[in-house]
Amino acid sequence: MTDFQPSSRKNTRRRQIQTLFLGAASTFAVAAPFGSAQAQTQIPAVTVEAPTQRARPAAIASSRRAGATRTARANRRSTEQQAAPTQSASSNGATGERANGPVRGFVATRSGTATKTDTPLIETPQSVSVITTDQIRNQGAVSIGEALRYTAGVSGDVNGGSDTRFGGLQIRGFDMTMPGLFVDGLRIPSSNYVHFNGLEPYGAERIEVLKGPSSAMYGGSGTGGVLNYVTKLPTAQQFGEVSISGGSFNRYQGQFDMGGAANKEGTVLWRLTGVVRDGETQVDFSKDNRVFIAPAVTFKPNEDTTITLLANYQRDRAGWGLQFLPASGTVWPNNGRTIPVSFFAGVPGFDAFNTEIATVGYQLAHNFTDNVTFRQNLRYAYQHNEEKVFYGGGYTNEAAGQLARYGSYSNSYINSFAVDNQLQGKFTTGILSHTTLVGVDYRNTSFRDTAFGVTTSSPEINVFNPNYSYDYAIGAMYDNTGVKQSQVGVYAQDQIKLGRLSFQLGGRQDFVTTQVDNGIANTTAAKDASAFTGRAAVMYNFDSGIAPYFSYSESFLPLLATGFGGQMLNPETGVQYEVGVKYQPIGWNALFTFAAFDLTRDNVAVYVPAATFYEQIGQVKSRGIELEGTMSLADGWNLRAAYAYVDAMVTQDPVNVGKAPTTVPLNRASLWSDYTLQNGPLAGLQFGGGIRYVGATWGDDANTFKVGSSTVLDALLAYNRDNWRLALNVTNLADTRYVASCYSMSGCFYAEGRKAIARLTYRW
Repeated sequence: MTDFQPSSRKNTRRRQIQTLFLGAASTFAVAAPFGSAQAQTQIPAVTVEAPTQRARPAAIASSRRAGATRTARANRRSTEQQAAPTQSASSNGATGERANGPVRGFVATRSGTATKTDTPLIETPQSVSVITTDQIRNQGAVSIGEALRYTAGVSGDVNGGSDTRFGGLQIRGFDMTMPGLFVDGLRIPSSNYVHFNGLEPYGAERIEVLKGPSSAMYGGSGTGGVLNYVTKLPTAQQFGEVSISGGSFNRYQGQFDMGGAANKEGTVLWRLTGVVRDGETQVDFSKDNRVFIAPAVTFKPNEDTTITLLANYQRDRAGWGLQFLPASGTVWPNNGRTIPVSFFAGVPGFDAFNTEIATVGYQLAHNFTDNVTFRQNLRYAYQHNEEKVFYGGGYTNEAAGQLARYGSYSNSYINSFAVDNQLQGKFTTGILSHTTLVGVDYRNTSFRDTAFGVTTSSPEINVFNPNYSYDYAIGAMYDNTGVKQSQVGVYAQDQIKLGRLSFQLGGRQDFVTTQVDNGIANTTAAKDASAFTGRAAVMYNFDSGIAPYFSYSESFLPLLATGFGGQMLNPETGVQYEVGVKYQPIGWNALFTFAAFDLTRDNVAVYVPAATFYEQIGQVKSRGIELEGTMSLADGWNLRAAYAYVDAMVTQDPVNVGKAPTTVPLNRASLWSDYTLQNGPLAGLQFGGGIRYVGATWGDDANTFKVGSSTVLDALLAYNRDNWRLALNVTNLADTRYVASCYSMSGCFYAEGRKAIARLTYRW
């Protein structure tokens, strides 16, 4: 085995963290008997749309109570009793919020993404953003990318809202499209051509973003962070909702979500979620159709054991919404002319981005005692993608508006299996209390990408006066790449408390084998890699709700992508230093976070579109600050505010040292607010809106031109009455025309124009 070896300085630092890692693991192994602990069975509640009064959050207070007399089983019984739909006054804490459960309003108080344990966010020494189902509904988000629009330091639609490939996931200045997506804590990897980021957001209970390196918990993952899609789980009591919607771009959609207990004893729970959509995009000839179905069943043979079976199937029949357009005519006028936002550069009849996604798995939890819990999460994921596209390749005659076109036909198949085994214990050693987690996980991924050149009798098109041809011919295969990768990881984490002071120590050892076969050149290559990654953090929780913290974390990413000629790439690595302050004001259902970070990413792999392979450019640094606040008050007021300053720079590269990466704005800010009338004849009337600002970005690697900044308005008007809700969401209210991003002079993408969607929902 050929190990990937860091520098000598990093070796010293890693040896220090290894010592802490082994110490935490040995402490867990020898500590007995365990002290008292509180455990909870994971049974979700149901989010209720009707306006509710919210009491003071109990998350902070409960975390500080010493000598609590409640037992773990009593907590579990209480959680089950509260799992049903309710419209009574309650706060997140009072309804027993769990790390993977629903949240009323915009403010989540707990998460498991950072630690794999159910931990209050105010006690988590790393930046985590949670997008709740209430926020997704109020803002009318219909994709994961749209759901992230009001999140600090994050963008899910860098390439614009018409990107039916759902690429362009960016966290803290780094592209995390391929390595960043996790579902219920298990990574769902990508191929060179396609990924799973188009998962239906209606199937998620919450969407969480863990910012910065997280390999100490997750193994192979990106430096920027982790996007965790938390699946909706079965419920303890019966509920249901159905809705129909329609709007811009000939979009019509129906969806439903229902569940409950399947027997009188409540030992079998179920849930079924589904979406059917027929629609188009702002780009001519481009479809956006979808079928999504997600069944789930929970079995509880006893109060200590829970197993939930999960599956989903998603079938998309879409067009190639992403158009590769020149900067001349989009970023700036071409002799006073502007390329229409609806312009289609392809060949009608040969335009498809068709995918089928299927996943199946389970979540198992068993409490050996009140202090020791075993969990096993398993998932198999499959995707097939078929692409038919003609895309722009730059002007052949700029003055005349003549654009070159290149065609491609491709197929991709992805298979991924992942299982994560966790043993969690709570105990005390003297004056220290511990929540210790040890785990072993395994992931096996394989994919094959094939692509053929396609020609047409009209290889050029006029961007201002298009005349579409319909003939095409599929030619020779130019790509046939198969990749297989297996990864085994062993990890441990100790969350230690000394009064209000807490420490977090974690470490992981990974062993990875990657094999690539090039069907064109008939060659095969393999590469082994191993690495130890660590994380260490300290935090202090004041009684006032203020919690300053410092954290250090590392990442290690053996790449699934390939270089020129199918060559193997070195693993990417990353290091982050983060200092921040979290504030959860007493008596308010609110959470505010400030974070300053310093990120370094080595062996950075970037995609070369013209050559359809990846190359490694060296090192990129990203430094910045983030501010984020969420609030849901008792009088029906929700608010989310975010600001990020990200200064990214290429620090090692043969050509572009000192340049900023493309698509990364120096400043990004957003503010959303909505209000529901609580009393009077108009009680239930809800109105709100938001403003999003994205600063200017560089449009090419050499930083020769910039894409201008943009400011966009969104709006909401809704009425809630009894079990009914009628809502109208409008994004880009002023229909502002702007370019979302450019990667080169010939690779620019429009943002989505005005989109209005009306939705009628009935709940019971």
